[in-house]
Amino acid sequence: MENLTFRNETVDFSVEHHAVGNIARGVAKMFYIVNPSESTFQKPEDVPTIFRQAWPFFLAFIFVENVLLWLEGKPILRLNDGVTSVSHGLLQECGKLLSRGAENIAYIYIYDHFRIADLPWDSAWTWYAAVIGVDFCYYWVHRACHEIHILWAQHQVHHSSEEYNLTVGLRQSVLQVWCGFAFYLPLALVIPPAHFLTHLQFNLLYQFWIHTKTIETLGPLEWIFNTPKHHRVHHGCNLYCLDKNYGGFLIIWDRLFGTFAEEKEKEEIIYGLVYNQPSFNPFFLQIFYSLKVVEKWRAMEGWNDKLAAIWKGPSWVPGAPRLGAEEDKLDIRSREKYDVQLPMWCNVYLTIHFIVVVLGFQELAIRYMGMSPLVVLGFVAYILISLTTIGMLFDHHPYACMFELVRCLLFVTYVQRNVLPTTGGTFIAVLQSFFVLSTCFWMLQTFKVLQIKVKNK
Repeated sequence: MENLTFRNETVDFSVEHHAVGNIARGVAKMFYIVNPSESTFQKPEDVPTIFRQAWPFFLAFIFVENVLLWLEGKPILRLNDGVTSVSHGLLQECGKLLSRGAENIAYIYIYDHFRIADLPWDSAWTWYAAVIGVDFCYYWVHRACHEIHILWAQHQVHHSSEEYNLTVGLRQSVLQVWCGFAFYLPLALVIPPAHFLTHLQFNLLYQFWIHTKTIETLGPLEWIFNTPKHHRVHHGCNLYCLDKNYGGFLIIWDRLFGTFAEEKEKEEIIYGLVYNQPSFNPFFLQIFYSLKVVEKWRAMEGWNDKLAAIWKGPSWVPGAPRLGAEEDKLDIRSREKYDVQLPMWCNVYLTIHFIVVVLGFQELAIRYMGMSPLVVLGFVAYILISLTTIGMLFDHHPYACMFELVRCLLFVTYVQRNVLPTTGGTFIAVLQSFFVLSTCFWMLQTFKVLQIKVKNK
């Protein structure tokens, strides 16, 4: 047991993993050092994009996690799966750039016209009420996303990885924010919009670090907070893991409402979807399950069953309980992970292009408010095309070469006509040359002059 003192308060807790003791201490400090007055805002427009600004820290922690795994002799991040997870995070952020906060209009309207209390915006009590309120609503948002088929079609993106690491914390659905916003609307009767927007981001930030195997347990903190140990269970497709541990920041809601499950030490957790759809294409993973919902809807006879196929659980069939019969659910105990081993040069190529996409998104995120919606839409479309093509190459899709050729040609053409004549610059010129070479290479690939040799699948 270790004693830590912050602000003249002594906190006792134990950490049962030597490699991550500093991380756990950092988490404890976060709870005691944070000052509500420094993260309290009066107006919604004053709330910074905290989650977007945290991306450099996300990438830094992903690097640290893999260093720890490497030092302990454990498997580190798979490039194809990790890039796919981060791609989903970029796509979700691109969706937010397009919406420009429109998903929050209903909350602000209800607060302005129907609130039943005027909590002072600069009070610490209002700050803490928002912490609890947002997390309570998140529990029900998260639970609904598992128990309502049409919502699961979006949320399944987050569960589609067969790995469990920090990159999975970024693997989110583009439509996730729209699927869950209605569950937060009751808060608008009391909680000021600026507090809601702030703590919605804080809640998601907290959940990033619990997507890891490097932390085994946090001792007594496990009784109150959602931790990696609890969230590993949530991501498992073993039968005992299904529909458990929905909490965001706190695990007490699961304990209160009967959805808590303890991690079983002697049973390996298998990650991914029960009916897994192997792919590294983020666009495909975003939409494929929605098509499954449509197929199920069409297969039903009568409007009662058709509607039930949408709002009841993913495992529901006619004659079964709302969430499906337990005896019909699969208990996954082992699985061979989907993988495509590309040549080293191809992985290096894809890594470089993915970094270029990340840098491009960063520039877009900084400048998008000064751009017209049509220009922003064009940039987002190109990012979508780029991430999709990179995923297709990781899958060794038969049409991937053609898509990559078109993508590189689009970039070369745009830069030649719109960037080089006005700004130029060494970096842009080097980037232009790299894309020209890439275009030539994929032209040879497309016409079978050269071919990628895959080791195994």
